[in-house]
Amino acid sequence: MSATTKPVNQKAWFLILPVIVCVAFSAILPLMTVVNYSVQDIISPERRVFVGTEWFASVMRDSELHEALLRQLLFSLSVLLVEIPLGICLALAMPAQGWKSSAVLVLVALSLLIPWNVVGTIWQIFGRSDIGLFGRAMVWLGIDYSYTGNAAQAWLTVLLMDVWHWTPLVALLAFAGLRSIPDAYYQAARIDGASKFAVFRYIQLPKMRGVLMIAVLLRFMDSFMIYTEPFVLTGGGPGNATTFLSQYLTQKAVGQFDLGPAAAFSLIYFLIILLLCFILYNWMQRVGTASQEGAGHE
Repeated sequence: MSATTKPVNQKAWFLILPVIVCVAFSAILPLMTVVNYSVQDIISPERRVFVGTEWFASVMRDSELHEALLRQLLFSLSVLLVEIPLGICLALAMPAQGWKSSAVLVLVALSLLIPWNVVGTIWQIFGRSDIGLFGRAMVWLGIDYSYTGNAAQAWLTVLLMDVWHWTPLVALLAFAGLRSIPDAYYQAARIDGASKFAVFRYIQLPKMRGVLMIAVLLRFMDSFMIYTEPFVLTGGGPGNATTFLSQYLTQKAVGQFDLGPAAAFSLIYFLIILLLCFILYNWMQRVGTASQEGAGHE
């Protein structure tokens, strides 16, 4: 090392101290509290008994948890399969420039501004067969529609509500990715006589890979933690048709006041989301790398 090399100033690390303090109070301390509850049997506020991993074993044997997990996985996968392609198609159809582009962006983003509990209330009215537009349309088509009495229709209504609410987020992210592509790529494609599908396959889709990865992860995590909308719309019913993991956890913690099992399940819930996001991210990375290598060979 040269004798004239100046020492690195490490004082900039002090700038992140406020962030560390905020994260400690908002995330780390509550997490440690949950960990503490998960290994104790809280008999009363003054009396607690250490039980080790008993609550974890009890929760993992719960058949209702298994059903809620399968229901949650099916819902989250359905959300991705519908919202990602639909958001890309919507982004491709949006005007690229001018006042029309600004107007369409505002209109598309309107549903994102609506609070989650209001979304559930809107669809609660929208799906009613007596006064709701969607419910009356189903009846007019000859479909005996009832999101409060039919389990399959309730599940599909919650899915449709989520698609209506969150597809604009995917569309806005995809639109931002499309606008970041330099015009030189399109000019080269026109010179080569490439079709619209070829432009999408070899130019637009690869360049959107980063924002689409963000969209997939955001939508997966959010859909896997969905609570307010189905709670307001169906209350988890009929039966347990729309009782997802978050509602199951709430029933344990608030409804039954089983703090130990609820805390253990909270940690399991957290680990499930973390693991699935890790798997999904790595899979998307491998798919993106393989597609780039294939395009390079072609």
